[in-house]
Amino acid sequence: MSAPPTGAPTRPRRVPVRTSGFSRLLDLRLLAVCAGALVVGVVAAALSVSLGEFPIPLGDVAATLVGQGTRSDEFIIVGLRLPRALVGLGCGTALGISGLVFQTLVRNPLAAPDIIGVTGGASLTGVAILILGAPAALLPVGAFVGAVASATLVYALAWRGGLSPYRLVLIGIALAAAFSAGTSYLLVVGELIDVQRAAVWLVGSLNGVTWEEFWPLLVGLVLLLPATALLARGLDALALGEESAVALGIRVQRARLGLVVVAAALAAFAVAAAGPIGFVAFIAPHIARRLSGLTGAAALPAAALVGGVLVMVCDLVARLVLAPIELPVGTVTAVVGAPFFLYLLHRANRPVGGG
Repeated sequence: MSAPPTGAPTRPRRVPVRTSGFSRLLDLRLLAVCAGALVVGVVAAALSVSLGEFPIPLGDVAATLVGQGTRSDEFIIVGLRLPRALVGLGCGTALGISGLVFQTLVRNPLAAPDIIGVTGGASLTGVAILILGAPAALLPVGAFVGAVASATLVYALAWRGGLSPYRLVLIGIALAAAFSAGTSYLLVVGELIDVQRAAVWLVGSLNGVTWEEFWPLLVGLVLLLPATALLARGLDALALGEESAVALGIRVQRARLGLVVVAAALAAFAVAAAGPIGFVAFIAPHIARRLSGLTGAAALPAAALVGGVLVMVCDLVARLVLAPIELPVGTVTAVVGAPFFLYLLHRANRPVGGG
């Protein structure tokens, strides 16, 4: 392929945006990715609300959303399908951001809250709350405490005068297995009714979610998304290494602790709302980086939107592929994510230069 002739016009990737007292560069490719994800998300949400055992035309859906639908349509759309779509969007957004933060923080593309044990800790405490018969309102709190505690434990065990990314992943996998064993034990010794409730939640499913699951998730996103944006500068600096971060004026331990807490909390709220939906936090950041061509904090908007769209599309597939039987969304995300994980492992082990 020949190079473009000297002086030929090129399409700028970033354009300056200036307002009174404010100026920054706007990445056109990131903007296109976010716009495309929004379009796909709107289409997926419309189909999710419209399709089902009782299909409702999109025109009737629109009429119902503005208060002009029938009582039966309002019950199906507003009472059942709309909260399901919104919870899926919120969970995917939280998991996409959480996965990108963890992968950037430890500089390892194989890191994710469900792979390194964070989601496993949230699942263990969530199941313990359900098995012990505690009020369901404590589930978000328990999931948050479990996620932060497991993230802290993984981080502490991986620290040996420095943070080794591969040691963190290996320790996280081991702790995830231990948390899974503890969860299985609770399911064995619990009462049948409590075990059934916990098993349904543990699959990672949007079946039966209501507005009661949506509002705590929304509160978590409203609090944690601005916190993530405030910590974004520290995230990019830590991705360069501790020495570079110190040279840039970053308080390394404070920044790292804040990022771990925020990422773990995002995963915790997602787990509390819909159970542990696997592989979303792992593959959404990879897709976002490949589409946008960006890394680190710059890819956060794309990771958030890709994660939300991914969960909604997978849930739509889970509802329709074996209709009228509805599969858990976690089953579909696992079918998509497991081969992708193996592919990345293959690439990571491939010798440089071929052979």
